[in-house]
Amino acid sequence: MRADRLIAVLLLLQRRGTVTAGQVAGELEISPRTARRDLEALALAGVPVYSTAGKGGGWSLVGGARTDLTGLTEGEARALFLGTGVGDTPAARAGLRKLLAALPAQWRADAERAADAVLVDAASWGAEPQPEPPSLAVLLRAVVDGEQVELDYRSRGTASTRTVDPLGLVNKDGRWYLLAGTPAGERTFRLDRVVAASPTGAPARRPEGFDLRRAWAARRGEFEQQRHVERTRVLVEPAALPRLRWLLAHRLVEVGEPGADGRVPAVVLGPVAEVVALELAGFGDRVEFTDPAARAQLARLAAELHSRYGSGPGAG
Repeated sequence: MRADRLIAVLLLLQRRGTVTAGQVAGELEISPRTARRDLEALALAGVPVYSTAGKGGGWSLVGGARTDLTGLTEGEARALFLGTGVGDTPAARAGLRKLLAALPAQWRADAERAADAVLVDAASWGAEPQPEPPSLAVLLRAVVDGEQVELDYRSRGTASTRTVDPLGLVNKDGRWYLLAGTPAGERTFRLDRVVAASPTGAPARRPEGFDLRRAWAARRGEFEQQRHVERTRVLVEPAALPRLRWLLAHRLVEVGEPGADGRVPAVVLGPVAEVVALELAGFGDRVEFTDPAARAQLARLAAELHSRYGSGPGAG
């Protein structure tokens, strides 16, 4: 996760004084391009990091190449947490807790709010990543400061202006989403559809006990069901169920109790049964489809594969 890497890069700079992107890449087992992005992210967040070109150059910390995490200013600490946007993993959260513990006590609450403002959901929906939306910085600040914003929003050709209570930001598969309270309840807004965002100066209303991860999990489940509306029934060998859960996530629903033959009934959400059948064909007889259209699709696929490969090397 990026938060862990940024902390590791900062500590590497502290230990070595000056490093190149190649050295960071080798130390952290990442690509040189990723290493350069991380170093630039530290600098953009306000951490006192600078680069020098030419032979013997590299990236260094201002002030004698020695610092510690408590040397960050209040603004730098908040900017670093806003910039990390970690995924929902124990390792990433543990890294943030370590960084929080190293901050001066008077800045810790502000940094915690910044850390809770952003979530990165790494699972792919297959969409092309988008450039950083112009409204992102304004909305980040509004979430952390608890301030209402006025959104000029355009969805499917319809323009509207509304005042919302920003609750959190999510980066999903390269796209940014704002979770916000509205008079009609909690809503999700795509930032690439936000034409303008302006703070109103009024305090935002935040539901008691609001948790960004839980709220996003609920919204993500709704999105998945909207994107995959057809329900395909399957029977799954128990040993294949963990891998199927990992592959399908929220698309695997209504998982029942094992039947007399030990197999587990379930429903897979997808565009059409034939597509789901092709998607899961690699499970072989560990997943059986009861839908006639899916069975017919698999039978055609099996015939094609047998025709090509059934007679051994060189067949067909």
